[in-house]
Amino acid sequence: MMRAALALARRSLGSTWPNPAVGCVIVRDGAVVGRGRTQKGGRPHAETQALAEAGEAAAGATVYVTLEPCAHHGRTPPCADALVAAGVARVVSALEDPDPRVKGQGHARLRAAGIAVEIGEGADEAREINAGFLLRVAEGRPLFRLKMATSLDGRIATASGESQWITGEAARRDGHKLRATHDAILVGAATAAADNPSLTCRLPGLQHRSPVRIVLDSKAGLATDSVLATTAREVPTWVLCTSAAPAGRRDALQAAGVEVMEVPAGAEGRIDVPAAARALGDRGLTRVLVEGGGQVAASFLRAGLVDRITSYRAGVVLGSEGRSAVGPMAVERLGFAPRFRLQSVRRLEDDTVESWIRGA
Repeated sequence: MMRAALALARRSLGSTWPNPAVGCVIVRDGAVVGRGRTQKGGRPHAETQALAEAGEAAAGATVYVTLEPCAHHGRTPPCADALVAAGVARVVSALEDPDPRVKGQGHARLRAAGIAVEIGEGADEAREINAGFLLRVAEGRPLFRLKMATSLDGRIATASGESQWITGEAARRDGHKLRATHDAILVGAATAAADNPSLTCRLPGLQHRSPVRIVLDSKAGLATDSVLATTAREVPTWVLCTSAAPAGRRDALQAAGVEVMEVPAGAEGRIDVPAAARALGDRGLTRVLVEGGGQVAASFLRAGLVDRITSYRAGVVLGSEGRSAVGPMAVERLGFAPRFRLQSVRRLEDDTVESWIRGA
């Protein structure tokens, strides 16, 4: 039953920020009487949905939930109170919620009402599902996943810039599904200018899951006739700039519907990436997909901010003159290089996709 709750939580990834993605299953006499998952924007909560479906059958039931029920008043009353009022007999939580407004208080409230509480079932998977939310609570920033579609020798384009398409259709579909599980997609100004991307999820049935589009653009140079700017009122688009961005450029983008956010400058006048990460955490983002280009990838790697990597590799070799997936890193010794542990490998027709997690 916890596996079922975890599956529900995964379905909500990318749509619940600033809240975590939570799944809930209510069982009575061996039968499932209620299911719920956190809805778009974080409301309603999973427990509220499951209780509504269960109705009176919730009395005496066991509740499986992937994160501790909340204990604070926000836009909705505490889920812990709703579970008490419904008369459930037992709550099995995968994780304690580290949010200071909850942290143990939800479980304590349940126990005080005579409800049996068990913690830890499915904890590892629940922790991975909500790694971004947990990072934002602990470090004030979202999880960053670097996505790369490369040749066998790590190139993302030919020397002339041609990149469509290195990987095949199956890999591209998988990449769009990956977009749908993230709160935002981030690219650099050079990629936005060169590719004029839409950065949306274009799979049938998932168009509504297109995440926020973010451009790191120190001088706010994003063209107002670009796809990102002209569709900003349909799909949110944020430009992160520095104080060097001219007021006229900011005003023009804002008039087009783009949200412009100023963050501190770092080396050579470029955006300070750790400061940008904190700014995105302040806005409530929990999962950000970094899609390019090489300079942006290198800046996040140098800052130690790449938590996951998804690498799509095609059976083609482009040579040293091709454009690298990662820009200069100034790594002089292997001991200084960022290291990642392999999570999984899948085959997608003639391509492979590897998932990596930051490690020692």
